[in-house]
Amino acid sequence: MPKINILPKHLAELIAAGEVVERPSSVVKELMENSIDAGATKITVEIKNGGVRYIRITDDGCGIDREDIRAAFISHATSKIKVQEDLDSIFTLGFRGEALASVAAVSHIEMLTKTAESDVGTRYLISGGTEEEIDDAGCPDGTTIIIRDLFYNTPARMKFLKKDITEGNYVTEAVQRIALSHPEVSITLIKDNRRTLFTPGDGRLLTVITEVFGKEFASGLIEAEGGTDAIKVRGYISKPVFARANRSMQHCFVNGRYVKLPVSASALDNAYKNRIMVGKYPSCVLFLTVDPRTVDVNVHPAKTQVRFASEKNVYDAVYFTAVGALDKKDTPVAVKPQIKNTQPLFTEKTPVRQVEMPQEKISLSIDVPKPVKTEKPPVAPVHTSVKPEAVPKTTYTLNQTDFYYKNEKTDDESLDEILLSNPTKTVKEEITLPKMETVPEIKEAEPEKEDKITPIRVIGEVFGTYILIEQDNKLLFMDKHAAHERIIFNSLKKRDRKIYSQLLLAPITVTLGARDYAAVMNNLDIFEKSGYCVEDFGEGTVIVRECPTELSDSDIRAVVEEMADKLACDSSNPEPEKLEWLYHSTACRAAVKAGDNLTVTEMESLAKQVLFDDEVRYCPHGRPVLLTMSEYEIKKLFGRNG
Repeated sequence: MPKINILPKHLAELIAAGEVVERPSSVVKELMENSIDAGATKITVEIKNGGVRYIRITDDGCGIDREDIRAAFISHATSKIKVQEDLDSIFTLGFRGEALASVAAVSHIEMLTKTAESDVGTRYLISGGTEEEIDDAGCPDGTTIIIRDLFYNTPARMKFLKKDITEGNYVTEAVQRIALSHPEVSITLIKDNRRTLFTPGDGRLLTVITEVFGKEFASGLIEAEGGTDAIKVRGYISKPVFARANRSMQHCFVNGRYVKLPVSASALDNAYKNRIMVGKYPSCVLFLTVDPRTVDVNVHPAKTQVRFASEKNVYDAVYFTAVGALDKKDTPVAVKPQIKNTQPLFTEKTPVRQVEMPQEKISLSIDVPKPVKTEKPPVAPVHTSVKPEAVPKTTYTLNQTDFYYKNEKTDDESLDEILLSNPTKTVKEEITLPKMETVPEIKEAEPEKEDKITPIRVIGEVFGTYILIEQDNKLLFMDKHAAHERIIFNSLKKRDRKIYSQLLLAPITVTLGARDYAAVMNNLDIFEKSGYCVEDFGEGTVIVRECPTELSDSDIRAVVEEMADKLACDSSNPEPEKLEWLYHSTACRAAVKAGDNLTVTEMESLAKQVLFDDEVRYCPHGRPVLLTMSEYEIKKLFGRNG
């Protein structure tokens, strides 16, 4: 039997540190919680290189007496607990006495601290858990802790850290959560000598939400307050119209502590049922105040999980608070139906000033085939040799800075060359613009296939979703959204680096959680290759300046949010798979939707493209595009086969 050994003190501390200190954000979280427990009203966090090389946290709290400094760095030394009964009434954020000891075990620490009663402060140095110096120092009331070279003595753990920008985003997320949980504390975050967050500490939660997530996010919230005698709930939830593609913007706090709360997520899902689409999720910043005797906060080393004596009570409190707020304060939002341009080259988002283009009620970006004059006998419409109709010459009045279109040229010269040749005046030219295809061109039917293709008759559509088609002795049911989605998806995949993009007149900003924001910033090339121009717009926000021509403004934010979540969850997938995700998301939102009214011509055009292309049989989700019912089966249902 192997001999049982008692671990040396420094080795035990390294192991314990691994449970508490996963990355720089863990250090920031633990030390900020200590500052709040010390009564701080102002906290400044500064990091460099994502916090790996340098972290400084300064507060104006009560400070630490010199005789207590050494004890503060001993494992399980705490001022929060004295007897067993204290575990049942924990209101402080830190209580186990592990933070300072764990951080000191894997870094170089310098502490400056002073209490209001002391005439002079104290400077304390400790590295790898070993004390190096303790002496007098001039410093203001409060505590400053500087951590250098995190994990310098545990290189194996250093390998698990990500890029500096990613680690820095994790730190931002940790600071944001503490700022949200304590609006009465003024918090400043400085990253690489640049201030990226400041909250005034005025005690107003909505002020902090605005500073952290931006005005746009804050404007989509409604106040919620309620609960029961045992559980109080207050905070903000999003209006249904602002539902998101994932749960990354759900923030829940229990007795001032940020926690992951599945029961709250479930309650919100049911509260919003029949108010938002399936696959969409509400956002929230909710605070639950409960009797500490009914909640166990000591179930996870990082204190991000809790256990309740009765989860049903928590569920009911959140559910009825959310339902009450929605019923009382969620006013209907007027949404105007968006009409897409029949010409994908120039849409309302393309900065062209005097353009006259024909308009129809709705456009699928589908080329409607026109009969071609031929000396041959007329053939059925399905296998008629057709090509897209040329766009007639149109006069455009442009300024040099008013036109932008990527990778498109005229018959003679590029528009850029035309504009650059007239840099000081308005240019008025007769320009013949080729019609850009947004779906595969309907090719001429091959002779050997002609005998197999029979004419079709579009009967109409039912339930605003399914097109009914008669062909030969069959009745076809076609899902128009699934069909159009697959056509666009195939078109995007076949472009082979020839990206058709349009510049947005009004760039769109998208606010993301720290995890999703990091995922987008690490995959900007994926967006670029798919026809998007996405740029960093500050902490947690990206700005979209260009998008594929198929999309409308209302689709862009949803695509970015969905892709951010997907990239964050499956970051190790190869580039081709990531591109397919983005093609899929783009196609899904650009395709005609159930309920969109189509003309007979548009339905016929869509039907012909589907029947012409063997690749359009399933949508990218895997759902069938066509279902068939034979004349024999229909007769059999009516008892007419006798």
